[in-house]
Amino acid sequence: MNGTEKEEIAFEKRDWHILPAQDCLELLATDLEKGLSSQEAQRRLGIYGYNRLKETKKKSLLTRFLMQFNDFMIWVLLCAALISGVVLREYLDAVVIMVIVFLNAILGFIQEARAEKAMEELKKLSSPTAKVIRDGVEKNIDASELVPGDIIILETGDLVPADARVLSAVNLKTDESSLTGESVPVEKNTETLDNPDTPVGSRTNMVHAGTHVDYGRGKALVVSTGSETQLGEIAQMLAEEEEVKTPLQAELGNVGKKIAYICLGVVLVVFITGLVRGEEFAFMFLFAVSLAVAAIPEGLPAVVTITLAMGTQKMAKENAIIKRLPAVETLGCADFICSDKTGTLTLNQMTVVEAFLADESPKPFEDLLT
Repeated sequence: MNGTEKEEIAFEKRDWHILPAQDCLELLATDLEKGLSSQEAQRRLGIYGYNRLKETKKKSLLTRFLMQFNDFMIWVLLCAALISGVVLREYLDAVVIMVIVFLNAILGFIQEARAEKAMEELKKLSSPTAKVIRDGVEKNIDASELVPGDIIILETGDLVPADARVLSAVNLKTDESSLTGESVPVEKNTETLDNPDTPVGSRTNMVHAGTHVDYGRGKALVVSTGSETQLGEIAQMLAEEEEVKTPLQAELGNVGKKIAYICLGVVLVVFITGLVRGEEFAFMFLFAVSLAVAAIPEGLPAVVTITLAMGTQKMAKENAIIKRLPAVETLGCADFICSDKTGTLTLNQMTVVEAFLADESPKPFEDLLT
């Protein structure tokens, strides 16, 4: 089997945790002491790309602005503005409604732009270097230049730059809370596992991108980079997830539809009643349409948007980044968060705060210590 054939096999999806370390080295055609040559690493980089998560195609500024109008209530207001200006010749009313609609869109657009900028700044903080063995020499390189087959050196405090098979470990422990939710550091070793279906959190001979070394040191063989890592798979799942409307968006949509249906019903009844009483067709048409436009609460979207914007700014002061305004309402509706990893969600550690005894009422944990 030549090197090319080995690579074709190696870069297929494999259960690296059930393979002996030496087999992994052979499949990836690399040397434990010398690592890859610079030329080979460059060649593989050209084939498999940089060690980065794939970014979804960003929408243009115009598209993102126009998306602010994709709401049933906004459509109703636009129709009301059109009727006011063209049919009823009430130009002031039409201008007021359009100003409200555009202010609503601008507020939402600005908030999304701020959140995007904040998240871009966070991404800049997560581009570490990696200590790797190339040409038999230890060197620091940009983590994005890692390729499958690289030998990386891990030490306390390091951020693991890619998914890798552990080759040597001295008291090596990694914090995998960002990946698995488990806040207790996981001890790593070189032992070969038997079960291909071993959960990610129990693969003690593997280290994963996005986690960091909590204690000890070791060497590992890079087996997956970029979107092929466990972290990359999670990012891909999130990118493919369909957008779900928040309770507030759904409720406003329902309110908007009900208002529109009621207005149409009232218009029809008034229009027919007027005709039956002998009123002129043109007069009754204008009267009915005027009544419908007057019944539409054009200030509702603006009031809701301003309220959500204020909530978003308050959350921002607490270092909570919210991309879309309606998410503030969703967060505000949450009374309880049920999770078996509450410490990871809050302090990145699990802490006992209350104990339930069989024969007594619940007591704060501090009382049990006295």
